[in-house]
Amino acid sequence: MGVCTMRRVVPAVALVFGLVAGCLSVAGPAAAAPSDPPGRQWRVTADALTWQAAQPVPTGDAAVEFWAGDRLLGRAHTVDQRTYTLPRDGTEPLTDLQVRAAGRRLDQNAPRALHRGPAPHFPPQRPAHSVDPGKPGRYATVAGEYTLPGITLPGYPELVEMQALVVAPRGAHGRRPLALFLHGRHFTCYVNDEDFSAEWPCPEGAHAVPSYRGYRPAQELLASQGYVTVSISANGINAQDYLDEDGGAQARSSLIRRHLARWADWSGTRRAAAPAIVRAAPRADLSRVFLMGHSRGGEGVNRAAMDSLNPPPDAQDGYPGPVRWRIRGMLMIGPTIFGQNPAPDVPTATILPGCDGDVFDLQGEMYLDATRGVSRGKALHGALYVVGANHNFFNTEWTPGLAAAPAFDDFPTDLDDPLCAGGLPTRLTPAQQQRVGAVYIAAAARLFVAGDDRVRPLLDGSGVRASSAGPARVLNHAIGAARTPAVIPDRTLRVSGGGRLCEQVDPDPARSCLPPEKYSSLSPHFVPFGDLPDEPGRYAVAMTWSAPGQSTVIRPARPQQATGTLAMRIIVPPGSTGTRLDVVATDRRGRSADLGEVRLDGVPGSELVQRYWAQEVRVPLRGLTSVARLRLIPRSAQGSAWLVDAWGWHAGMPAPHQTALPRLDVGSIAVDEGDDGAHTVTVPVRVTGRGGGQVRVFVVDGLTLESRSWVATVRPGQHRIPVPITVQGNTRFGRDQVYAIGLKAIRGLQVGDFIGEADIRDDDPAPSFTVEPVADTVAEGGTLRWRFTLSAPADIEMYATGYVVAPDGPELSTTDVDPDWLFDVAYEFPEPSRPLSTLFLAPWTVIEPGTLTGEMTIPTITDNLPEPAEQIRLDLHGSGREIQDLGSVTGTVTDAT
Repeated sequence: MGVCTMRRVVPAVALVFGLVAGCLSVAGPAAAAPSDPPGRQWRVTADALTWQAAQPVPTGDAAVEFWAGDRLLGRAHTVDQRTYTLPRDGTEPLTDLQVRAAGRRLDQNAPRALHRGPAPHFPPQRPAHSVDPGKPGRYATVAGEYTLPGITLPGYPELVEMQALVVAPRGAHGRRPLALFLHGRHFTCYVNDEDFSAEWPCPEGAHAVPSYRGYRPAQELLASQGYVTVSISANGINAQDYLDEDGGAQARSSLIRRHLARWADWSGTRRAAAPAIVRAAPRADLSRVFLMGHSRGGEGVNRAAMDSLNPPPDAQDGYPGPVRWRIRGMLMIGPTIFGQNPAPDVPTATILPGCDGDVFDLQGEMYLDATRGVSRGKALHGALYVVGANHNFFNTEWTPGLAAAPAFDDFPTDLDDPLCAGGLPTRLTPAQQQRVGAVYIAAAARLFVAGDDRVRPLLDGSGVRASSAGPARVLNHAIGAARTPAVIPDRTLRVSGGGRLCEQVDPDPARSCLPPEKYSSLSPHFVPFGDLPDEPGRYAVAMTWSAPGQSTVIRPARPQQATGTLAMRIIVPPGSTGTRLDVVATDRRGRSADLGEVRLDGVPGSELVQRYWAQEVRVPLRGLTSVARLRLIPRSAQGSAWLVDAWGWHAGMPAPHQTALPRLDVGSIAVDEGDDGAHTVTVPVRVTGRGGGQVRVFVVDGLTLESRSWVATVRPGQHRIPVPITVQGNTRFGRDQVYAIGLKAIRGLQVGDFIGEADIRDDDPAPSFTVEPVADTVAEGGTLRWRFTLSAPADIEMYATGYVVAPDGPELSTTDVDPDWLFDVAYEFPEPSRPLSTLFLAPWTVIEPGTLTGEMTIPTITDNLPEPAEQIRLDLHGSGREIQDLGSVTGTVTDAT
């Protein structure tokens, strides 16, 4: 079968880089259900594929995808959350149609093999920290909303709203820091609990979903502590970001900066023109801005921080104005990071919900891991793993019983999981979860904006908790701040003994850290860049042992300076208990020291929810000033572990030195292939700003999904980097070839627009078809045949498809044709017998590349029943640059008796 030639709803790059991770359910590939007949859910025509869901599918943070077997056809779009459509322009056959999100089949029942197992092991509660940022402050609060005229954003046909909820301290003197909140991707309109959609603007009779009101508890807490808070609405982006290659990150950044620009006006000379609630609040101090983003809002605030340091090209930006603010830090909740290009010098805290059923892969870990080595490393980046939290309940407007609009638990209710199923004591209640969110938002604001170092241990991996977060178990690790690198696994690292240097993202089981078919769903540290199966340059150290004492020895290429404390991020299997490792270090002078023992229990796990997430452990360096060799000696009987990295750690928060690093934005090109053989075209990658660095460039063949990558060096003063694509021109008809281009920062750079494409257009005319009957009248048991001939050979498979319509006379039924043939060409499986035209039935033939003919066949069977002559009529279409109308043919089957 040939590869799909459907028109793309969005550029093909979006299908390769990033927009298919995380979404509506947690059932990943390992838990896939057996294939079930799709029934009447599908409608297949020459210009569209349509799938009808039995129940509304809640809007999540990634695309709903159509697949034909193992081929990704594209991202489907819906308005009503039930009917999903993917335009097509082709006649090729499509078998084994599937609907997936985050690897889970949406067109099947939940996997029956999963069942409730034993209660998971929980780690002991961390000790309470002496400083509690969750206590309300001394201010009463005032609240209100503003609505401004909608704005136009590049690539978005409809206006995007400028609407927000403001909660501010009452009676606070002087200018107050500003905290801006941005919600994630959710449905946008509703009529009642059964009628909701992703439209914008909302149709008559429907209400806009007030997602922006969902962080009121956190706003109230911050406002009581002296912050002016504003939570903005982004329904207009949520309804249109399926059009966007980057999933709406740039659009959300533009919206954030539009609001910040207004606040800069209102805090200055234009205060008299400000909305009433703004005038009722203290003036905002735009030099002290804190951002909170939930879900895709997390990626939006990250891009806003980046864009505020180094603006994007005007053509792609919805706010090409001056920057009159400074973003001091951010907290993200269950965020996406499709581009894996975080702002490295802006301090962050990232909440990773342990029962996230939406962004199930917890890709927000990349807000830490993908900053390593990119810049100075002085900004603190902390991760907060919240056991028992789901994705939605951090927002009250996404929580059943609290929301005005329909709301749901994003962890699938049909999965009887002992850790994350709703209502279990292992799950946080909505109130507990919202409290955790508010407390750690306040902690991040207090550390990053107010500069209160006393709260740092809650965010920097020191192993303490905020008592006001209640019974929630919040695990924490971090990088940056006063750390210095001791062991950062790369290809120069030498590993011996019971360990090996492993690749985080590699399709070869002998090299990968975890089984390749599982790493993206099992470890947030090993989330691939988009859907790429191979990403060179990402390493960890894997350790296995079958008896105590089977040590792993790790040697950096050069001794690394490290003093004070050695902080290590180590993964142990989820649900495991009692892993013990002795740590011995040797310095550059050959002096060794036994640093002590570390103990780890895995994060709580179940058959379905397994998180290979690193925990931070620390040991004193006992006078060593460098690390030339690190030896990890297991003391437990058997086990496995993975060292993510190790650092020399000191207390404190040095200034992060936010810097406008050189910025790269990849563009796109479209060229004709030409007639004269091979030639090279170059995809534009724009470089702005001063300085140099390195970036990994990925080029992915959109047809085969084969990828290649290399490290490109950007030198100071360079304004472009070349990305060459070889084009093969000829005079035969073929398909357009699309190459996806991706960029990921390595050192000294930041990447804004991380995806682009080279569209190599075939410029040769399509051959035409002629059709002649070979056997269009047969006795039952015979085979109807038609021959299709091309006017010239093509470079690709050419398809002819016959769509079955009602004939003028008696019609063949489903019991008149070979059942195996019917199974292959039908998209439903009828019982009892039905006329063939009542099915979505499309027999087909393929003419192979370089050949001229093919036959379409319809095998019939003998039923030994007296019947009149029966017919089947086919409306014929051929593939090409446009669908070719080949007219109609009629086949007749006579009674064998």
